[in-house]
Amino acid sequence: MSLPSDKSTVAEIRTRFDNDVERFSNLETGQTSTMDAAYCLDLVAQAARASTPTATSLLDIGCGAGNFSLKLLEVLPGMEVTLIDLSQPMLARAAERLAGSSAAKVTPLQGDIRELELPAAAFDVVVAAAVLHHLRSDDEWAAVFHKIFLAMKPGGWFWIFDLVDSSTPSIEGVMRSLYGDYLTGLKDAEYRDHVFAYIAKEDTPKPLMFQLHELLHAGFEPVEILHKHVSFAAFGGRKPA
Repeated sequence: MSLPSDKSTVAEIRTRFDNDVERFSNLETGQTSTMDAAYCLDLVAQAARASTPTATSLLDIGCGAGNFSLKLLEVLPGMEVTLIDLSQPMLARAAERLAGSSAAKVTPLQGDIRELELPAAAFDVVVAAAVLHHLRSDDEWAAVFHKIFLAMKPGGWFWIFDLVDSSTPSIEGVMRSLYGDYLTGLKDAEYRDHVFAYIAKEDTPKPLMFQLHELLHAGFEPVEILHKHVSFAAFGGRKPA
C-alpha cells in the first residue's frame, strides 16, 4: 500500500496510539479535540437502538479503548463484539474494559481494516469512530466501504463519526477557522497549532458528501445524517434487507 510521502505511515500512526492508551480510555479526556464526541456517541447509540433493536453482533472498527462499544452495549446488551484496531495496547485495553460489560463474546483483531479479512454477512451493527480519516486514496475508501457492506447482515446499519472536510475550499476555510477557535478555547493557540499539525501529517479526511456517495455506491440505502457541526459529522447507511 503506497502512501503520500508527506503523510504518516501506518506504523507511525500505530505508535502514536500505542503511547496514548490511558488518555483514550476516558471519553471526557481522550476526545476533547474532537467536537461533540460524547454527544455523537450517545446519538449513534440511540440511532442503533432504534434502527436495529434486535442486533446480536457488533463490529467496532478503530475501537480505541472501547468507548463506542461500551455505549452501544448499554442500549443493545448481550451483543457479540468484534474489535479492530491497529494498536495492540489499545485493543487490549478495549477488550479488558468490555470484559465487565454485557457483551456475550469479545473478539479482538489487531490490524488494518484495509487488509483484514471479514466474515460475510456477520454483523448487525458496524461503527467507525475517528478512524476512516486515515484512509488515503479514493480507491481505498471505495474498497473499505464495499468490504464493510459485504460483512454486514441484510438490514444492518453502518455508523460513522469522524472528522470531515468541506467540498468547497472557501467553506472549508470557514470550518477550519471555527474549529481552530474551538481548540484555542479548550487550551490556547499553541494547542490549536499542535492539533492542526498532526491532522496535516496524519489524516486525510474526505467531505461528508463524498462519503455519503461512497456509501450509496457500495450499496447502502438509505443513508442518514445524524449530526454535522463544523468539521465533524455523524452519519450512516443501511444494508438493504
